[in-house]
Amino acid sequence: MPTTGHSPKPVAHRFPCDNCGADFRFDPEADRLVCDHCGNTGEIETPTPTRAIRELDFRAALEEQLPAQEIEETRVLKCPNCGAEVEFDADTHASECPFCATPVVTDTGTYRHIKPRGLLPFALDERAARKAMTDWLGRLWFAPSGLKDYARKGRPMQGIYVPYWTFDADTKSDYAGERGTVYYETRTVTRNGKRQRVKVAKVRWRGVSGRVARFFDDVLVLASTSLPKSYTDALEPWDLAALEPYRPEYLAGFRAEGYTVQLAEGFDEARAHMDRVITRDVKFDIGGDRQRIHRIDTNVSAVTFKHILLPVWLAAYKYRGKSYRFVVNGRTGRVQGERPWSAIKLAIAVVLGLIVAAGVGYVMAMSG
Repeated sequence: MPTTGHSPKPVAHRFPCDNCGADFRFDPEADRLVCDHCGNTGEIETPTPTRAIRELDFRAALEEQLPAQEIEETRVLKCPNCGAEVEFDADTHASECPFCATPVVTDTGTYRHIKPRGLLPFALDERAARKAMTDWLGRLWFAPSGLKDYARKGRPMQGIYVPYWTFDADTKSDYAGERGTVYYETRTVTRNGKRQRVKVAKVRWRGVSGRVARFFDDVLVLASTSLPKSYTDALEPWDLAALEPYRPEYLAGFRAEGYTVQLAEGFDEARAHMDRVITRDVKFDIGGDRQRIHRIDTNVSAVTFKHILLPVWLAAYKYRGKSYRFVVNGRTGRVQGERPWSAIKLAIAVVLGLIVAAGVGYVMAMSG
């Protein structure tokens, strides 16, 4: 949350070009730092020869006992419209929210948060992301043509690292229920005045109990409320096996959103996902043709977590008084967003539909 008072100086990630002093940016296509001013390039050093990313203890985090090096403060801009909290550097005084295109002015608040442990670097540059978005819009016949043109020729898309939690947990679940076996009985019934013998399905139930165990690895939970969850869910899957240890150089030229879904709240969502999977496991373990579950008692242990950042290209447009948002997976190019509708195209479709229906009706009447 934003903090006030005598807090430590917020972290500022700046990467000046060693040739001309201008800021480097991370280029997804080149997979390195580049200087747009002089063309110089720089490598991103990997801190260790392995990609293993250490998990953090969930209970220690809840009790605010994480090591000090796992916490940092950054300067943030909070949008008064959608509530997004996006990191900005010290030279930014006014801007526009990348999530909803609302003009905002930066404040002096800082955001104290758990540091990211890993991220997926952008693999698509802005040009590739824009092409993916305009291609997606082009497949929406009912979208207004003006919006398609505006999106194609409009301002650049924003590259945003969106915050997520991942959770690991070991679970052991004792259950009690019933296994149902389907069998058939032959009965004589009367239908349309005639007696017939038919087979009727019946279920024989038998009480069962048992235990299932499952280790959950990297249960992914969105840690932001700035975008509809349906949008971000539609960007999956994410190749979490390719996570890189967090390096601020990957953020050069991009924005990073601060998490607004707190750790405990994120685990509640992860636990709901785990419970659904455990229920499926129990039904499988019960077996038979049908299953009834009376109780499941789950012991959850060894809970760990990571704060990670995933890359999203974002476009927020205001077209004819209405806001439209589109998001593109910065790794795969998968697109999601508002599905705009053109009233004129809808009207044309209705008229054409009526004409076709009338034609079909006329042909059927003549043939009759």
